[in-house]
Amino acid sequence: MRGRTWGLRLLLLLGLGLGSQEALPPPCESQIYCHGELLHQVQMAKLYQDDKQFVDMPLSLAPDQVLRRFRELAQAHNLSIPRQELQAFVQEHFRAVGQELQPWTPGDWRDSPQFLQKILDPKLRAWAGQLHQLWKKLGKKMKPEVLSHPEQFSLIYSRHPFIVPGGRFVEFYYWDSYWVMEGLLLSEMPQTVKGMLQNFLDLVQTYGHVPNGARVYYLQRSQPPLLTLMMDRYVAHTNDTAFLRDHIETLASELDFWSKNRSISVSSGGKSYILNHYEVPYGGPRPESYSKDAELAATLPEGNRDTLLAELKAGAESGWDFSSRWLLGGPNLSSLSSIRTSKLVPVDLNAFLCQAEGLMSNFYSRLGYRNLRAQRMAALKDVLWDEGKGAWFDYDLENDKKKLEFYPSNFAPLWAGCFSDSDDADKALKYLEDSRILTYQYGIPTSLRKTGQQWDFPNAWAPLQDLVIRGREAGMGPTPPQHHEVRGSASLALGRRE
Repeated sequence: MRGRTWGLRLLLLLGLGLGSQEALPPPCESQIYCHGELLHQVQMAKLYQDDKQFVDMPLSLAPDQVLRRFRELAQAHNLSIPRQELQAFVQEHFRAVGQELQPWTPGDWRDSPQFLQKILDPKLRAWAGQLHQLWKKLGKKMKPEVLSHPEQFSLIYSRHPFIVPGGRFVEFYYWDSYWVMEGLLLSEMPQTVKGMLQNFLDLVQTYGHVPNGARVYYLQRSQPPLLTLMMDRYVAHTNDTAFLRDHIETLASELDFWSKNRSISVSSGGKSYILNHYEVPYGGPRPESYSKDAELAATLPEGNRDTLLAELKAGAESGWDFSSRWLLGGPNLSSLSSIRTSKLVPVDLNAFLCQAEGLMSNFYSRLGYRNLRAQRMAALKDVLWDEGKGAWFDYDLENDKKKLEFYPSNFAPLWAGCFSDSDDADKALKYLEDSRILTYQYGIPTSLRKTGQQWDFPNAWAPLQDLVIRGREAGMGPTPPQHHEVRGSASLALGRRE
């Protein structure tokens, strides 16, 4: 069974202290959507207020024809194409955003799922009903042309319809989709969840990992790894063990990606542990934020620019794009130029992987696989737990110390059920109480630092409310949980903002 191979490989990595970054070819070769002179000129001309708009526009012609015509235009103007002519070129050779998608009403949507009847407060019931209606507005499916001519789209073809976040986001995203699936299951829509799960599994089978989102320009990075948890929630709801059996090797492949490409060795108390961090080994601006990244990089010496751009991508891989959590270097710790995402060992990432390893152990029903989770739990305790503060903290690799600041991720091990000492849970709950985080009127803040970054104070983000609220509930329980029940309508929908 492939699962044995995965386990032996990962045990070998852990036992030998390996897990170094493998040399990988750039996963997106598009000279239009990922890199190249056309992308550079259009984005730096700022034809659109949002850089994402251009890289989401489908092509009207084959890429080689568009590139040939662009080279002719560039040569005619000695590479300095007037803005008006550049705009005319884009209008001629690209189509409007979203034309490759069509609306879709999920087949398993029904007007009145049971959870609505259980909400006694009429205002809350009405609000939950409005959220339930959103599934019909946010449902999308791809047109056949995305399959027949994939080279003309930045959108990655998906066989099954899906739910999008809405607004400027007309594709699905990785970790956001976990909470979307929680809401869909609450709405009694398991077939929609199964289709979305299949899309993610297809991505792993094609690319070896789940990209940040369903666009080719997201292929260089992933996002917090919750695919195994998605499968667990679906199987717990449906008992569809045949689907699990068919795809357990793919779940193992995704964990392979994290063990091979995102592992780091950390020493504590004379012992070495293999933990994980966010790291994207590619420079260059993010295509969807090209001009912002390029302008920020231009403020640094040329030799430091690619490092900054890679760290920005790693920050985006974390899902916290961006936060003071990742700002470690340089004179201005409120500026993105000080970002050092890969130099931190994040609590939440390692809690997510600890949880996934425990779930894989349950899936395989083989005691040997529980050793992986046990080793990571020991590392969470020895490297990331702080006895004085009574919580888990990110580990700063550059300064060889914990980053003792409040972030909701400090409670991810409680949420993931990756703690063994009930005293630690009690101390973490006291830390939460002493910090008075639960007294903020508009939700648990993402940090206590006001830097202007969207994943900082005073902003509050839906996944992080869940980490703390259900983590607190787990910490108050008699034993660390391995599974989570949906206990309210708040999991129905997850919005993205930028």
